[in-house]
Amino acid sequence: MYPAVTEPKMVFRVFSFFYFLARPLLKWFLHRFTNLCELQRICYGCPPGASRTKKVQLSLELSKRIPIKKLLHILNELVSNDVDELFLRREIQTRAVGTVLQVKKINPKVHVDFPRTFGSCAEKIWGYKRLFFTVERLRATQYDSEEPEHEAKLLSLWKALVGDEMQLTGRITDQWQHIGFQGDDPATDFRGMGILGLDNLLYLAQNYNGTARHLLSHSHHPTHGYFFAIVGINLTSMAYHLLKNGLARTHFYNHPAHHLTVDTFHQFYCYLFYEFDRYWVECKPKSIMDFNLIQRRFEENILKLLAHDGCYFKMNLSVEDI
Repeated sequence: MYPAVTEPKMVFRVFSFFYFLARPLLKWFLHRFTNLCELQRICYGCPPGASRTKKVQLSLELSKRIPIKKLLHILNELVSNDVDELFLRREIQTRAVGTVLQVKKINPKVHVDFPRTFGSCAEKIWGYKRLFFTVERLRATQYDSEEPEHEAKLLSLWKALVGDEMQLTGRITDQWQHIGFQGDDPATDFRGMGILGLDNLLYLAQNYNGTARHLLSHSHHPTHGYFFAIVGINLTSMAYHLLKNGLARTHFYNHPAHHLTVDTFHQFYCYLFYEFDRYWVECKPKSIMDFNLIQRRFEENILKLLAHDGCYFKMNLSVEDI
């Protein structure tokens, strides 16, 4: 049996059905009335950020023009391959802007702001896609205890969180449980999220060290404590899936950085970790057994925020140097 469709969802589906049926006629009417194509109307009429970029992306994806379809295919192929970053950005600008100007017959000397405005949206759209492929490669790279770089990162995590307060007695030791790993060998805890889970934790510990140590102290609470590293890896999974399914677009499309990098993703993760810790403390869980319920509620709260086009998560600067 299939679950019953709620009335709001049914209304939305009916509206969407008739909208897509009427869309070509609506576009034709607006073009004749304004003498502007849909992309121009979006770029001129929508505020910058997620609101504009999402609509530009939808317009491109719904386009039936062959050159536009080819453009999307070429740029999607480029972002999924390991091409030079500068080359990729240049291709996004020249191909995306050039193709749209030609297909839509837009004179850049008359519409001088359009190439810059549309180009900025294109950079965000394919920058986000490129970011996902970069993050996915890290997630798919399994932690290897025979890899010196991986081992060095793990030891750097310990040093950043614990410092000289406690010296490791060996590589395999129950001391790792002090920073929230489950057993004597942290390598076994990275299986789900690969090296991405370690990179996230290390970025938090090195770039927001005061905050990281503050969160670690919360995790040691006798009643409301949690496994710091394990929670961190779970939040890596949450951040990764929000990125993968596109629900995080609002945040990244509103991000002030012109180019999205893996550090941008790490910062997103740091925000989630800090906010989860705050929410966990507010919930006052009876034990770690409440973790799944609290994490689910926390994720629901984040999804509600991401549903608003103005959403942008930023670490509170007053917190970063606790």
